[in-house]
Amino acid sequence: MTTLDCELAGQLAAATLQQARALNLKPLAAAVLDIAGHPLAVLRDERASFLRPQIATGKARGCLGLGFGGRELARRAQVMPAFFDAINSLTDGEVIPVPGGVLLRDAEGRLLGAIGVSGDTSDNDERCALLAIEALGLIGDSGDPRAAHPGRPAQP
Repeated sequence: MTTLDCELAGQLAAATLQQARALNLKPLAAAVLDIAGHPLAVLRDERASFLRPQIATGKARGCLGLGFGGRELARRAQVMPAFFDAINSLTDGEVIPVPGGVLLRDAEGRLLGAIGVSGDTSDNDERCALLAIEALGLIGDSGDPRAAHPGRPAQP
């Protein structure tokens, strides 16, 4: 059984930033939260803006709080804006329902936590997270059931 500890969280956050550099994307921040929503690792590329860690944390926190990947949260936020206004009222604005938040699962499907990524487009943020998750042998749930492979964009 895989456990999401500080070491694994740090590796995941670092691998996410490395993916962005390898893909020549904008500088990112990555926040890895445990199943209770507490940060285990938060890394900011030295060139990323100062709000990126908070945005990344909000993406991950929304996934954990509602139990869906960022893509599903974004879809629901569009069709139920009043509900998400209420959620953000309850959480002091700590839920950011957009792609770039990914639930983390082990090989048996058990929820371990979540990662949130911010700095480039939401699609690219998510892509970097999914590539890093796959490289570390975890399963990422972005909230997009059409995603055939974690590191590639979803097919229509």
